[in-house]
Amino acid sequence: MSIPGLYRFVQELIKDQVANMYLWPKTLEVPIMDPAKAFNRPVGILHVKVLRAMKLKKKDLLGASDPYVKLKLTENNLPSHKTSVKHKNLNPEWNEEFNIVVKDPQSQALELLVYDWEKVGKHEKMGMNVVPLKDLPKDEPKVLTVDLLKNMDLNDAQNEKQRGQLEVELTYKPFKEEDMQKGFEETLTVQKAPEGTPAGGGLLVIVVHEGQDLEGKHHCNPSARLIFRGEEKRTKPLKKSRDPRWAEDFQFMCEEPPINDKLHVEVVSTSSRMGLLHPKESLGYVQISLSDVVSNKRINQKYHLIDSKNGQIQIELQWRTAE
Repeated sequence: MSIPGLYRFVQELIKDQVANMYLWPKTLEVPIMDPAKAFNRPVGILHVKVLRAMKLKKKDLLGASDPYVKLKLTENNLPSHKTSVKHKNLNPEWNEEFNIVVKDPQSQALELLVYDWEKVGKHEKMGMNVVPLKDLPKDEPKVLTVDLLKNMDLNDAQNEKQRGQLEVELTYKPFKEEDMQKGFEETLTVQKAPEGTPAGGGLLVIVVHEGQDLEGKHHCNPSARLIFRGEEKRTKPLKKSRDPRWAEDFQFMCEEPPINDKLHVEVVSTSSRMGLLHPKESLGYVQISLSDVVSNKRINQKYHLIDSKNGQIQIELQWRTAE
């Protein structure tokens, strides 16, 4: 160590070797999200009035087409809305109104698809277009006439072909700022339904919290399947979990209170493993009457699953009205 220059060399060598044996902390930057986005809560409602279509191109070789409009928001697991079918009409008028819950107006867009209804076989698409919500003014109706395209690929030469036009009236109504700033504790109480909710109706909110003591004969990758008035929604599957925690919420806009309706909840397990004789199996189900939630506004309880030995599922139900 007394040799000139060797001491420093040895010290640096030791430091390097010791440093390699340690796991040093690393910096992780976590962006602070907007509370509404963090909890994936609605921030507004989109009022859509489908007015009419003009100069549609018929798809049937014999006779005119039977058009209807299908509309939904992107990045949304809610079911699509549909207009009525106008039989044998290439210039149909609907004047039908819909309300759609909005969660992120900066990234979501309204998809408008016109189909030719078929009594037998697949309904054929007549054209489509997309309207970004960020282009809409707030609290002001805007009438748009959009050209119908084959798809949203701007480089597709087939989009130059005339397919007709669709006229709609759109009104985006954001929720008030004071409603968006409510803390999480306040959300435990039942909120009011968003502005634009049908008179006499309301918003049915279903929160699937967790399952307990679930058991499958062949596998246990549970997801909860909800069916209400023919519409089906499903949580994400959680692999190899007998006590899954989903914490997912779903919303149904209702024209009238679901006093005589029932919610069908089924826990299913699916497996993607090749060669399984039973890739899908039911882990139990329950039928929940919704008359109580209409009168009580909020119910949060555990339900024993039918066809399950000890399985339970915790469901929270809320009935929100404008009053």
